[in-house]
Amino acid sequence: MVKKADTKKKDENKVVLFNSLTRKKEEFKPIKGKNVGIYSCGPTVYFYPHIGNLRTYVFSDLLHRILLYNRFKVKQVMNVTDVGHLTSDADTGEDKIEKEATKEGKKAEEIAEFYWNVFKDDLKKLNILFPDIWAKATEHIKEQIDLIQKLEKKGFAYKTSDGIYFYTSKFKGYNTLFGLKREGIEAGKRVSLGEKKNPTDFALWKFSEEPGKRQQEWESPWGIGYPGWHIECSAMSMKYLGEHFDIHTGGEDHIQIHHPNEIAQSEAATGKKFVNYWLHGAFLLFKGEKVSKSKGGLYTVSELEKLGYNALHFRYMCLLTHYRNPLNFSLENLDAAKNAYERIKRKIIEIKKEEHKGNDLIKQYNKEYLEAINDDLNVPKAVHVFIAAMNDFDFAPKLKLNLLEKFDEVLGLRIKEMKEEQISVSEEVQKLINARERFRKDKLWKEADIVRERIKEKGYNVIDTPEGPKAVKI
Repeated sequence: MVKKADTKKKDENKVVLFNSLTRKKEEFKPIKGKNVGIYSCGPTVYFYPHIGNLRTYVFSDLLHRILLYNRFKVKQVMNVTDVGHLTSDADTGEDKIEKEATKEGKKAEEIAEFYWNVFKDDLKKLNILFPDIWAKATEHIKEQIDLIQKLEKKGFAYKTSDGIYFYTSKFKGYNTLFGLKREGIEAGKRVSLGEKKNPTDFALWKFSEEPGKRQQEWESPWGIGYPGWHIECSAMSMKYLGEHFDIHTGGEDHIQIHHPNEIAQSEAATGKKFVNYWLHGAFLLFKGEKVSKSKGGLYTVSELEKLGYNALHFRYMCLLTHYRNPLNFSLENLDAAKNAYERIKRKIIEIKKEEHKGNDLIKQYNKEYLEAINDDLNVPKAVHVFIAAMNDFDFAPKLKLNLLEKFDEVLGLRIKEMKEEQISVSEEVQKLINARERFRKDKLWKEADIVRERIKEKGYNVIDTPEGPKAVKI
């Protein structure tokens, strides 16, 4: 009997991810075949996102792209927190949306919609893939109430004078989630105990202090109020991805409070494992400390653009540091990333013109690239492979360009769109360029450098090419 050949291509490329929950690298195995469900903690839309926030979304974008590169079918859900996120993680203070609405004299939904659109614009500039589903907290109040009722029926929720709270001590293992030790937390250190049974107990539903005063409040079985911050992520992720799904992403600041609370309330309600793999991106640092309003370095994408940077310069900067390592931000470091990105652009434009013969090195470089990206998203190593392939003169230009464009499906640098820019400069700048060229021909390097600086002051860099000097806007 003749056996039929197995036409299915064997997938030898294992994707390995660092699971924050188990604190070790694990081979990624989806729950359902090649289908992957990802939930990414999204923005609280009350102000402009800064580059510290956006680094987290570059990381989750790389994960999304790497899974697609490995031929997984990805369904990504991202929440939009447009209500209920208080100014303190300890369930105290004002709602951030309400506070900004009062400050700007606008409706809460206007504030949320405006800053959500700003966030989406920044994602587009950074070439970050949009999620398949945007889930707004205000559009899922019913699901949140239903989940709280489940917790109440199972004895995990209790009522105080200011809201409904989750009983953390009833959830086995809560104090050691993500390897944290919470037994030593005393009332008053993180939160005033008040009517809470434990300092770590958190709000599932908050009562309006004066019903009718808040812009965003709803009727509930317990009284007029609004959902706590944590409950939205559990309710919405389970609605769109099921009670048990593959991957949950967020910034490392969520490891301490938000994500343990998500796990506790979700698993308490369903009796099932909530998520298989938890991935967290490290902080963006400025002068060795987390980027914040008080510490400085808090740029938005628009502010960087005004300083002469492209959003992709920042994206490239993010690619050069592993997502689990802190990224030190400074304008000097961003300058280096910008110069490197522009060198890549010039080289890609050159390759598009090259016609010399070369070798087929696709298999070699693709193997190295896959090994890098599949080893817990080692994108910095993948960038080195990309650069090596790009600079390999023995690699046939057309084959090389096709592979680099394939690699860019992960890197997201918009290689296909790179082309020579026709820049018209003023007569004054052109005279300076001509003067610098004369100095260079006469080997008067010092004078040529002085003129180059004068050209820079006018807003241009001069690039020396085989066809002659070309002006590039700074």
